[in-house]
Amino acid sequence: MLSRKQLQRYSRQIMLPQIGEAGQEKLSNARVLMVGLGGLGSPAALYLAAAGVGELHLVDGDKVEISNLQRQVLYKTNHREKDKAQVAAQQLTAANPEIRLHAHCRMADEGWLTDLFSQQSFDLVLDCTDNLDIRHSINRVCRAHKIPVVMASVRGFSGQLVSFDFRTQASPCYACLFPPAVEASDLPEAENCSTVGVIGPALGMMGSAQALEAIKFLVGLPVSSLNRLQLFEAASLEWRALSLAENSTCPVCG
Repeated sequence: MLSRKQLQRYSRQIMLPQIGEAGQEKLSNARVLMVGLGGLGSPAALYLAAAGVGELHLVDGDKVEISNLQRQVLYKTNHREKDKAQVAAQQLTAANPEIRLHAHCRMADEGWLTDLFSQQSFDLVLDCTDNLDIRHSINRVCRAHKIPVVMASVRGFSGQLVSFDFRTQASPCYACLFPPAVEASDLPEAENCSTVGVIGPALGMMGSAQALEAIKFLVGLPVSSLNRLQLFEAASLEWRALSLAENSTCPVCG
């Protein structure tokens, strides 16, 4: 049962018929893993913390740099050279001291994710990285452990958003859409925010969309990006969507 303080803090979303007290209790009981606390992870984490997601695990091995501040809205100038995950946990605790925050000051890799998922259960994973190898690792491990995942990326003015619910047998996966070998040749790992540039508000849009889809996942609402690649062009403010299906030749789930 929600406390009086929780009813007050979350009153504006509790009054929504799609959420209500039952939905808020689901959020309060949820455990979410966020991989990457940069331009996508910053707005996503802020909104999930504000919404009252009960437990957030924050994973990032980087330290705050001055060049991050153009787009990574969790951090301030005085946070330079500090661990992103630790600073993020402190910032989110200040925003909502009622939730539980766990900082993992390291980069995620397949072995570490496998060990973590073997030890703890998670309701959802958010992939907020700009590293293709880590994204494919998240895809493989989440599928193996049947954990839903919401993924996003931004390059320049262009954003992508897609979700997979690996609790169902018929779900496609990220490798169905972008097989590792094909993606590596089309989009080298070196092409990320540090090499090709990015507009900050586009990251804010996509990170906020990740948070929105995460909340919908957790309370049981239809998820618009589920098995659908949502494409956003910030230059023209246009969205379009492509439906996805399982790929029989997929190296992960085919």
